[in-house]
Amino acid sequence: MRPLIPFCILLYLLSSCTEKKQNEKPEFTDIPASQLAGKELSIAHCSRCHAYVSPELLAKSNWRDVLPAMGHRMGIYSGGIRPDSLFDEGESGSIVRDANIFPERPVLAKEDWRKLVDYYIEHAPDTLLPPLRNHKIKLGLKHFSYKETSFSNQPALTTLVKILPDNRGIVFGDGKSRRNNLTVLTPDLQENYSIRLPSTPIHFYEKSNELYLTTIGKGVFPTDAANGAMQRWVKSGAEPGYKLESIAIPTLRRPVFMAYGDLNKDGFEDVVACEFGNQTGQLAWYENNGKGGYETKILRAKPGASTAIIKDANNDGLLDIYVLMAQGDEGIFLYENQGSGKFKEKRLLSFLPLNGSQHIELADFNKDGFDDIVYTCGDNADKTPILKKYHGIYIFLNDGKSNFNQSYFYPLNGAYKAMVRDYDLDGDLDIAAISFFPDYLRYPEESFIYLENKGKLKFDDYSFPEASKGRWVVMDAGDMDADGDIDLVLGSFVYFIPQGDTTGLGKKWLSTGPSVIVLKNTIR
Repeated sequence: MRPLIPFCILLYLLSSCTEKKQNEKPEFTDIPASQLAGKELSIAHCSRCHAYVSPELLAKSNWRDVLPAMGHRMGIYSGGIRPDSLFDEGESGSIVRDANIFPERPVLAKEDWRKLVDYYIEHAPDTLLPPLRNHKIKLGLKHFSYKETSFSNQPALTTLVKILPDNRGIVFGDGKSRRNNLTVLTPDLQENYSIRLPSTPIHFYEKSNELYLTTIGKGVFPTDAANGAMQRWVKSGAEPGYKLESIAIPTLRRPVFMAYGDLNKDGFEDVVACEFGNQTGQLAWYENNGKGGYETKILRAKPGASTAIIKDANNDGLLDIYVLMAQGDEGIFLYENQGSGKFKEKRLLSFLPLNGSQHIELADFNKDGFDDIVYTCGDNADKTPILKKYHGIYIFLNDGKSNFNQSYFYPLNGAYKAMVRDYDLDGDLDIAAISFFPDYLRYPEESFIYLENKGKLKFDDYSFPEASKGRWVVMDAGDMDADGDIDLVLGSFVYFIPQGDTTGLGKKWLSTGPSVIVLKNTIR
């Protein structure tokens, strides 16, 4: 639910740029041309901020869309002057302007920029064919039954789903402007109550008699404004069951995920916030002072934090933090707890900025006692919205020393989230996954995939006939009815009919699509 912008950001040069008045045209002659060829320039500049993208990964038309925007990051504008249209109104635009994301003057010579552009256009293919599946996905889930709720918002703009334990139903959030609701459904999927909120709910965490509800801000769309917050609610005897106690952490920078744990062993639960932002953002942990307050501790001052997992990675008794980063410099990082609130960053894996990294989970697939990584990528809300053969679900096996090697890949166009559980109760781990950008024209069943583990990292893939009834953006797994098996809940987000939609699905989603559906596990 955010755009990925694979641009080359020359941070080491930006600090040398001098101020220039808005109505003056910057001169390229300040910087002498190099003797480097186009390929050498592309490697030198683009690889400084993210994994190198070779020309053949995009078609010529895609590069013609991407390169001008990349040029903006280097102070290169078609009219010679930085346009105000690069900046949002209000706080968001001011933050980006102050961060000097788009410098007023060029940071490389005109001739070098021309050579770099020519290299990409010359070596890119004229067209790229969409990836083909090598086998047909089987329709029908052997031990799940499909159920729709009796209550939905139209159009559905579901921003979170959560299965409540102890057969208490489902909670889901909706993010339409002026309709930011948190809705609780009964176990039989009827509306129990809804709470109107001033901001869009994005993350739900219950603990004892408390509820921590994170809101992303005014809608889920890209912004650099710090409008997010973590609210603390406490249980109440009256409806709706909770009352707002305080804004525990204000001014979060577009948070998309939260993780909770006692990171400094003081007896109080701290918070790791993935403050995705847009052009700017941060990964931070918030130290709980035990009196209702939190102190900000920045771990990584870059945008794109997507998922955080708190776990002791090296069995030293201290909780570490696994983090997935997107938005350019994509990768998985481990923040090793050094004690006393200090962390050491270790990059575990790097990915292309075209991957659209979305989600990670930890799971021991080969039963060697070490956590492996399940990685999902497929966000296509960027300047290259084409089907990509490297989108899908990956398994990286751990060698026991926090070195991870790719051992499995399942291609899934637009993959958004994969959740690992033993769904069929046979003693091994299966995978349930959703896609927000599937190939609706040829493979609409890609909207949901169930991978049944057959052993030795072999999986059979299944979907269900109603998979394309919604555009699934969020999912949760849990024992909804307390019968000992794992159920699934999927939430749909439909803002508009996708451009060029020839399937007719967009129109149906807007008018009749469900907010939430349930895949009830029938094994028990």
